[in-house]
Amino acid sequence: MPLETLEPNPAWVADAYADTIDELEAHNEEITYKIWCGDWCKDCRATLPDFGAALEEANVPSSRVIEHPLDEDKQGEGVEEYGIERIPTVVAERDGEEIARFVEDEGLPIAVYFAERFREQLSD
Repeated sequence: MPLETLEPNPAWVADAYADTIDELEAHNEEITYKIWCGDWCKDCRATLPDFGAALEEANVPSSRVIEHPLDEDKQGEGVEEYGIERIPTVVAERDGEEIARFVEDEGLPIAVYFAERFREQLSD
């Protein structure tokens, strides 16, 4: 069952994030996003709808977005394996290797955070 918190924010304005969208789209066939969150979590509800809108605008295939819903005790699939302590946590992987991790509040919108990491690490 898809998480409601990943439903794209209809008020999100893609034009304001054109560079971010371009960067995400440039890697949309090589990056997998693993997202740990809960519909009950206020931080998740505040940040993930905009990220969902960015992924949609960047044409990221749904097969590249893996949701890991957590209960209120922050228990769920992959929590121990990935060392999840705070949510939302979003891990970006390429070929099964973690290349960037957003944890709860990095001071930037999630999509912008990843676009900056991709520019630093994946630019040719």
